[in-house]
Amino acid sequence: MFTVEVRDHIMIAHSFKGEVFGPAQALHGATFVVDAAFMSKALDSNGIVIDIGRALDVLKATLTPLNYSNLDAREDFLGVNTTTEFLTKHIFDILATAARSGELGRDGAELHAIRVTLSESHVARAWYEAEIH
Repeated sequence: MFTVEVRDHIMIAHSFKGEVFGPAQALHGATFVVDAAFMSKALDSNGIVIDIGRALDVLKATLTPLNYSNLDAREDFLGVNTTTEFLTKHIFDILATAARSGELGRDGAELHAIRVTLSESHVARAWYEAEIH
């Protein structure tokens, strides 16, 4: 499997509902390093998985609405615990739509999967990976 991975970051504020979260139930900030890996079983006629520049642009556009925002105040996240795991799937969904529509410089049908990893710190991260057919 060939993979190209690009990276950016976001800074957000949010809080959680549920005793399991302890002090994180209060409003707090987080900085996430976001890695998006695009996978293909074969290279295209240009010898690439995707265009790295376009992938960086799409990732930045995906993250911009989240960056420097209070996720608790977003209408689309009302009543949702915006955990690291939740955010990986949210970002994946947007990137998968972009991939399917050819925004990455390659026919999306030729791509196999995407993995989105959010690193909370040097000791903790979560990811969501799925095929994009």
